[in-house]
Amino acid sequence: MKPLNATISGTPPSGIRRFFDIAAEMADVISLGVGEPDFVTPWRIREAGIYALEHGFTTYTSNAGLAELRQLICADLHARYRAEYAWETECLITTGVSEGLDLALRVLLNAGDEVIVPEPCYVAYEPCVAFAGGTAVRVPTRWEDGFAVDPAVVEAAITPRTKAILIGSPANPTGAVQPRAALEALVRLAEKHDLYLVSDEIYDRLTYDGTHTCLGAIPGARERTVVLGGFSKAQAMTGWRVGWICAPQAVAELCVRVHQYTMLCAPHVSQLAAVEALKEADQDVQDMVADYDRRRRVFVKGLREIGLDCPEPGGAFYAFPSIRASGLDSETFAERLLKAESVAVVPGNVFGPSGEGHIRCSYATALPLLEEALVRMDRFLRSL
Repeated sequence: MKPLNATISGTPPSGIRRFFDIAAEMADVISLGVGEPDFVTPWRIREAGIYALEHGFTTYTSNAGLAELRQLICADLHARYRAEYAWETECLITTGVSEGLDLALRVLLNAGDEVIVPEPCYVAYEPCVAFAGGTAVRVPTRWEDGFAVDPAVVEAAITPRTKAILIGSPANPTGAVQPRAALEALVRLAEKHDLYLVSDEIYDRLTYDGTHTCLGAIPGARERTVVLGGFSKAQAMTGWRVGWICAPQAVAELCVRVHQYTMLCAPHVSQLAAVEALKEADQDVQDMVADYDRRRRVFVKGLREIGLDCPEPGGAFYAFPSIRASGLDSETFAERLLKAESVAVVPGNVFGPSGEGHIRCSYATALPLLEEALVRMDRFLRSL
């Protein structure tokens, strides 16, 4: 048989899913692995979806998505961050943020273009760059600096083939929220070297200390920035698969073009549920974020008490403690913890070389389970 696509064949399976799949076969496992809210989608949003089904809203929508939803997204970005996007021409609805990332990279990149990716980073970033024909160029961040991006390190990685910088803030897996000054410096770099910026802001509402900075709202960024967002995390709508892209018109139009030939449109019912989420569910979001914040403080304090140094995550719902004191590498630590104490975490090395010596723990888990996980982790550390 003729060989299959070499890029896809050479891409390893997700390191997150591997540990999740192992844990799924075990009894009494406390999973801190998959980044999914443990909240059910708020009732008012589910009710809107039920209403849509009962009233037959099961057809296609326009390729770009429901006009009302795009209007609400652009209005929300303006109200929160003073970001200016025209809903008619600069906003489209995607089937989750994952599709949005794929569309943006396919539109921006030509074969051989380079994308600078600060790491540790979400496991999909590098594969999506490769699938779009590009080459991901990793630049490290350090836990000693709170995983803040160093613009000087980024600039040192720029070559004539560099096309874009891809960044997530708040970040998965570290929970780091990039300082506004660092983001402004990236915008200046993008202007200086004529680069695009792709900003994954799916966790924007899950910012606990300070205020989230929308990259597209920074002066000079708008004409070269693609902002990605969605409803999976803050609104607990992972299974509904609704995301969005806001970008300059030329980029957004081509994203719609790819979208119409591949996905066609996001689910009609899900888009109507997202409309309800933006119109009526803000208090539900605030309540969930407050609960995450409480868990964050309890869990990070507990990690430190059992001897795992942990930076204070400013956003998302992940802790990224150092496990160097254990004497184990992150892969061995995660495997042995799972087998010995039935606690599933993700080894930090799957998020890039700078993640080695860390594990990712999702605290989007009920507080009693987090407390029991700490007891088990403490017992495991004492056994080493």
